[in-house]
Amino acid sequence: MTSALSNTYSRLPVAFTHGKGVWLWDGEGRRYLDGLAGIGVSCLGHGHPGLVAAISEQAARVIHTSNIYEVPQQAALAERICAFSGMTEVVFGNSGAEANEAAIKLARLYGYKKGNDLPTIITMESSWHGRTLGTLAATDSDKARKGFGPLPEGFIKVAYNNLDAIVEAAEREPRVVAVLLEVLQGEGGIRPTDVSFLQALRALCDARGWLLMIDEVQSGIGRTGKWLAYQWADILPDVVVLAKGLGGGVPIGAIGARGLAAGVFGPGTHGTTFGGSPLVSAAGLATLTAIEEEKLLENAAVVGDYLKAGFAFALKDTPGVTEIRGQGLMLGIELEKPCAVLVMRALDAGLLINVTRDRVVRLLPPLILSKDEADQIIEILVPLIKTFNAEQA
Repeated sequence: MTSALSNTYSRLPVAFTHGKGVWLWDGEGRRYLDGLAGIGVSCLGHGHPGLVAAISEQAARVIHTSNIYEVPQQAALAERICAFSGMTEVVFGNSGAEANEAAIKLARLYGYKKGNDLPTIITMESSWHGRTLGTLAATDSDKARKGFGPLPEGFIKVAYNNLDAIVEAAEREPRVVAVLLEVLQGEGGIRPTDVSFLQALRALCDARGWLLMIDEVQSGIGRTGKWLAYQWADILPDVVVLAKGLGGGVPIGAIGARGLAAGVFGPGTHGTTFGGSPLVSAAGLATLTAIEEEKLLENAAVVGDYLKAGFAFALKDTPGVTEIRGQGLMLGIELEKPCAVLVMRALDAGLLINVTRDRVVRLLPPLILSKDEADQIIEILVPLIKTFNAEQA
């Protein structure tokens, strides 16, 4: 089929017409269990009545005015974010990449104000922060970076989960001003950090006057069973980066700041035309309200543990399965061999998944997932994995 779309995606041969809960339907009436939630975006599933009402009602009033004017919905959403994150101020944008770009700018401005001629940010191996030039420079993906050089300088990549590597990098480069990391890597293969590492990193940043910046684009907004994944380590970063689930399906990004990072931005230092519009802010408020009222943090933790345990039991001693890891409803099943073919096989079986880092089956289902629906994911996916591994033997 010819298309006017630029060929930037190898799209799967299906188009969805509508959805309800954790289910989507295509134009032929076939039903699919959504184990991906639009890559972690549709945290309330599809057709959530509270979210639909909030978007519809706001669209009927005013969709956009710009940030030249007061936006009460935006201010209310910022207050809610600060309440659950421990931050003291919020800047809005339109995506995770844009929010990470804002965090990078904030760190550089922080360093500039201290007289630093090249503020440098330490980032992690296997990280993913976006596709803008700045976030590509922070991202550890040769495939994503290829052909887009020269990328901005001012980044040092170190081993993940390794405090000594961070200290050694800082000894070589005295202009470090911040550390940027995901505490549960998504595109990097659902790889978690250790609690002790995060706590030691917080202490190191405090001792050095660095900003600790945590990218919660994929792991945030309840996905791991807490509002934010760093809360499992009982720490507070200086900057937190949000997007994906924050709007329940509409495009939104945000960074929260506190401590040394608060007040770095001022009028004219950063801006956005669309960020935090009345429409997306209303959606964000409705999403957070639903998560609270429907106790979806607890559900993500309980059903996530149930799903992980179910896979561990069903795949126990299965040749070719390397590890099952993750937290809450952010899970990865690593295989010994590249397994991208499982995406299409799962689609044919009525389940939406994807594969990251070539060998990791990634699951990011809506936070409303029930145990019964978790069982259905296991019933579909486990035979596909076993068959695939047998083919590779």
